[in-house]
Amino acid sequence: MNGKMNIGDMIIIAITFILFVVALFVKGLTKDILLEAGVLLVSIKIIIMARKQSEVNQDVQRKLNEIIRLENEEKDCK
Repeated sequence: MNGKMNIGDMIIIAITFILFVVALFVKGLTKDILLEAGVLLVSIKIIIMARKQSEVNQDVQRKLNEIIRLENEEKDCK
């Protein structure tokens, strides 16, 4: 990962965190807070996984484009 966050990802993380803090004040420090913390962590993990998958897809696309370019060069040489 190159360290740049998508604005949509940042908004989702911020909203989830805000809801987590609201739940903290509404429910207090009870066992339900573990559920809220789990929801926050799962949301962040899904965003990170989607981002990594996007980077892998871009890498595969670059490699496929390079293969196609090499094949076209080979055809042109014949």
